[in-house]
Amino acid sequence: MSGSTTPIDATLLAGMPLPAATGSKDARGRVVVVGGARATVGAALLAGIATLRVGAGRLTLVVDEAAATPAAVAVLEAGVLTWSQDEGCDAEALDELAGADAVLVGPGLADPEHSLRLLRQVVETAGPRVPLLLDAFALGVLADAPDLQDRVRGRAVLTPNGAELDRLLGEDRPDDEREAAARLAARLDAVVVAASAVADPAGDVRAADATTPGLGTSGSGDVLAGAVAGLLAAGLPRVDAAVWGVALHTGAGAQLSYEQGAAGYLAREVADALPAVRRHLAAVAHAHR
Repeated sequence: MSGSTTPIDATLLAGMPLPAATGSKDARGRVVVVGGARATVGAALLAGIATLRVGAGRLTLVVDEAAATPAAVAVLEAGVLTWSQDEGCDAEALDELAGADAVLVGPGLADPEHSLRLLRQVVETAGPRVPLLLDAFALGVLADAPDLQDRVRGRAVLTPNGAELDRLLGEDRPDDEREAAARLAARLDAVVVAASAVADPAGDVRAADATTPGLGTSGSGDVLAGAVAGLLAAGLPRVDAAVWGVALHTGAGAQLSYEQGAAGYLAREVADALPAVRRHLAAVAHAHR
C-alpha cells in the first residue's frame, strides 16, 4: 500500500492543537470504558485513569458485576456501572453509553462470547457519530463479525497488537507492522494505532520514535488506549487524538526512563506522568506554530 510516513514531532503536533483545558467536566468530554472482567479489571481501571489524565471531564467504568465494588474503591473519580455474563450491560450502563462522547471497549475483557455481546451493545447504543475505540478482546471478536465491521466504519480507532493485526488481516497481513496497520485502516475505514504509529484510511502513517523499551510492560497498552479515548471525548478528530495519544504515551515513557531507568516503571506511573507531558508537548507545539 502506498502512502506517506511522517514523524510524530513538534511540527506535526503544532498542526493538531489540543482543546483548551477549560470549562465544565461535561464540556471536556464524557468517556465510557467497557471492559474489566473479574480477574482482569485492572486493565479497565488503567484505561479509565488515563482518560482523565489527558483531560477528559467525566469517566464511567462499565465492568463485570463481580468487580464493581473494588473498581469503585480503586478509582474514586469514576462512576461505576456493570455488565453481567448473562445479560451484558445493565440498563444504567446502556443509558450512559447513549450519552457518551467517546466509548472505549475491550480493556480487561477475557471471554470471546461476552466480548462480542458487549461490543454489539456498544455499537447499537452509542450515538451514530460517537467515536469508538476498540482494544484487546473487542478486536479479536471484530475479526469474526463482518456486520460489526460495517457498522464501525468511519468512526473507529483500533489499537491492535501484533497478534490482533494477524487475526484482523488474516493471510493478507504483510510482515511490516506499520504497513499492516495502514492496510487495516484502509479496509475498515478506521484509524489504527500499532507499533508507535498511527495509520489512517488513506494509507498515510505518522510514526513516533519508539525508543522506550520500558513501555513494554503489563497495562501500558491500556494506558495508551485510554489516552486516545480521552482525547476523542474532548473533541479531537480521530487521527489527531491517536497522534497525540501516541506522543503522550511515548513521552511519558521517555520521562520515566530518564527518572527511573530504561525498564521497571509501572503502567500506572505512565498514566500519572501524562498531565506533565501534555503540558510540555503542548508548549513545544505552540512554539512551532
